Amino acid sequence: MVTRKRQTIMLVDDNQANLNMGKNMLKDIYEVYALPSAERLFKFLETVTPDLILLDVVMPGINGFEVIKILKANPRYANIPVVFVTSKADELDELEGLALGAVDYVTKPFSAAILLKRIENHLLIERQKVELTSLNGSLFEMVKEKTMRITELQNSLITNLADLLEFRDTFTGGHISRTQKYMQLLIMRMIESNTYSDEILSWENMDYLLPSTQLHDLGKLFISDAILYKPGKLTAEEFEIMKSHVAKGVEAIRHLEKNSENQVFLRYAEIVAGTHHEKWDGSGYPAGLRGAEIPLIGRLMAIADVYDALTSTRPYKEPYSPEESAKIIIEGAGSHFDPVLVDIFVTVQNDFAVISGKRGDAEEMGSGE
Repeated sequence: MVTRKRQTIMLVDDNQANLNMGKNMLKDIYEVYALPSAERLFKFLETVTPDLILLDVVMPGINGFEVIKILKANPRYANIPVVFVTSKADELDELEGLALGAVDYVTKPFSAAILLKRIENHLLIERQKVELTSLNGSLFEMVKEKTMRITELQNSLITNLADLLEFRDTFTGGHISRTQKYMQLLIMRMIESNTYSDEILSWENMDYLLPSTQLHDLGKLFISDAILYKPGKLTAEEFEIMKSHVAKGVEAIRHLEKNSENQVFLRYAEIVAGTHHEKWDGSGYPAGLRGAEIPLIGRLMAIADVYDALTSTRPYKEPYSPEESAKIIIEGAGSHFDPVLVDIFVTVQNDFAVISGKRGDAEEMGSGE
């Protein structure tokens, strides 16, 4: 049988007779420290932390109300329950004592049996609070661990989907990783120049934003190879099928959202996938959004995606040089692209050129529409 350790009570009263009576009443049940002053209490608190303090109000030097103020101001002692036991029976004194944080206010004379029961109840409450805090801590750690595991699995799934996109597009030269780097350059320069700061500040977590761009072409997994790798210009019908990759990608991401804890990440991914083919003048797809109707993330990805397509090899064309590609982006300001973002692009176009040159032997061969 496990024996519970005796709980400790500090009894503080300047009257020795009261100390003796209190100690005799409590000593068979609790470990008792009978202390004649507030100063002695603070001295003992340096080495002993009691489970409860029985405190007189009227004492020479530091009175009981001042004592509890000092205790509550110190994080080490703030949670020790204090019960006032005093001859001050005025209702205002009782209200003040309770307002200062005492758990109870007992006036003399009192019934020993009732005081013991009240002490027992307060100690039980404190013990249950400690146990509940411990349980909550354990539950929090369990939930935290489970959430981390779920997040790891989701991140792994998303990374695998991105890898699958690259793998399926056999000739891709790292389109996903490059567009992610282009996005990072644009966003960093926007932050430095305070461009569209209100919209950037509305992004809940920048850490989710860049990884979400990995799924911008997720819908291409549902487009046939015959169209995706056609070595020539697509027919009007084929182009409509190609454009459907946007809706298919959004649908797939929404399906992931239903069973995911990572809502912020997938919401960004959905926006990027659904809007990176929109154009500033409203001539893009799928919704024909115009100007600021297009989410900022989509407007950024439009530049990154087109630049990478221009500088990449296609079945029907050789890659444009970084200079030629930059010129096309700049000429598209106000029609295809947000002109403010094109101005940002101009300041980092040399960095874009460096990134575009760091590609493997295999060049991207998809249609890129």
